[in-house]
Amino acid sequence: MEPILIPIALFLVVFGIFYLYLSTRNKERLALIEKGADASIFMSGRKGTAPFWKVFILNLSLLLMGIGIGVFLALLLTRYSGLNEDGVYPACIFFMAGAGLFAGYSQTKNLDREENKG
Repeated sequence: MEPILIPIALFLVVFGIFYLYLSTRNKERLALIEKGADASIFMSGRKGTAPFWKVFILNLSLLLMGIGIGVFLALLLTRYSGLNEDGVYPACIFFMAGAGLFAGYSQTKNLDREENKG
């Protein structure tokens, strides 16, 4: 009986977060409209930015490449040095995944700059 409570609780937490986010956003927008703000301000943040799917694919691909390189480097380090693989594998994987995400962040900024020019 107890193992079924974990997925139910997880679902309720995710649902609660989305519900609070959407209801708060709606209340903010209604308050701005009641005060006489133009409705076009809600769409102004999207001009000049790269589409979401481009950013997602770019970051996901660089993350996965970073993880692959991390596994490869960990294999090389454990094979040709006397380092313990219990510590080398997680360290290399997390370090290279972080490097991949940082590269993705840098590339996303460049992508946004290109969208602003074009």
